[in-house]
Amino acid sequence: MSTPPDQPAAPPERRSGEGPRVPGLLRTAAAYAWRIIAVGVVVRVAFSVLGQFHRIAVAVFLGLVITAVLRPVVGLLARLMPRPLAVATALIGGIVLVLGVLALVGETAADQRSGLEKEFVAGIDRIERQLEDAPFRLPPNAFDDLQSRIGDLLSSHRSTLISTALSGASRLVEVLTVLALALFCAVFFTHSGDRQWQWVCDQLPDDARRRFTVTGHAAWRTFTGYTHGILLVAVINAVLVGIALFALGVPLALPLALLEFLAAFIPLIGSPIALAVAAVVALAAKGPLIALLVVALIVVIGQIEGHLLHPIVMSWAVRLHPVVVALAVVGGAVAAGVIGAVVAVPLVAVVWSVYQALRDAPEAPS
Repeated sequence: MSTPPDQPAAPPERRSGEGPRVPGLLRTAAAYAWRIIAVGVVVRVAFSVLGQFHRIAVAVFLGLVITAVLRPVVGLLARLMPRPLAVATALIGGIVLVLGVLALVGETAADQRSGLEKEFVAGIDRIERQLEDAPFRLPPNAFDDLQSRIGDLLSSHRSTLISTALSGASRLVEVLTVLALALFCAVFFTHSGDRQWQWVCDQLPDDARRRFTVTGHAAWRTFTGYTHGILLVAVINAVLVGIALFALGVPLALPLALLEFLAAFIPLIGSPIALAVAAVVALAAKGPLIALLVVALIVVIGQIEGHLLHPIVMSWAVRLHPVVVALAVVGGAVAAGVIGAVVAVPLVAVVWSVYQALRDAPEAPS
């Protein structure tokens, strides 16, 4: 007998031993969940392995940065001289330029040392008097024994300071070793990086060679674009800060401009930290009015960097949302400190460009 049209059809009978049906949304979520867990495990293992060889990884990264900066210069010089000589000329010229800037900064700081001591002492006295007035109203003798307390603290922790100094000396040796290895890698990357990459591609199977070549070109294009862009941002920030601090009469304008140049390689948070140091120096040497002007400078340069310079950099390399940049910087800092904060954004940009290249690449004919 057929079911009357006004009655709904009975649900299909469940077979014996068959469990409850899993909703399709839950099955999809579970499928994505175990894939995400697998990717997380692979990333964790990769970072653990890199952590064991972090000095080599940093050296290779610095070598790639030096290569990205010097390769256009080497290309121009190679039109006038043999390529090995062009590589040596560009590398030696870069080293001389960096050492010259450091020597200029050191000489400037040494020349201003005597005047700085007087300005800082007078500035600290001025700050103490302001703290004794309204609204803080600290007692007049609150800072009288500060120097003796600092001396007692140093005396009681003398052994710790000595061990820290020795540890700093060993760290200096490690830094010099990493820099030497980075320069060694940069020489070969700049001279014959194309041939080295082609050799790596030739070792792969034919079906993977094309995709590997496409992703490699996309990664290098993104990395060089980001490196050139962030270098331009750092130079512009340093020039703006140096001119502003010099115009305001803040001491150590050149060293603070160099600090701003280095801090600009950490997007979003590097420049404000460097300018906060400049504000403290201005407060101690020139008083609160100049310090407020430096704080205003922080806001202005932050707006220029965030709304003009960084969008240009991201358009050269790959567009990343500011939230992604912020999360990458914070995550890199948590994972590997300052080095992680510097490496995080270019790493995310390269990974994203590789994904886009793989997604847009046509399938190879079977």
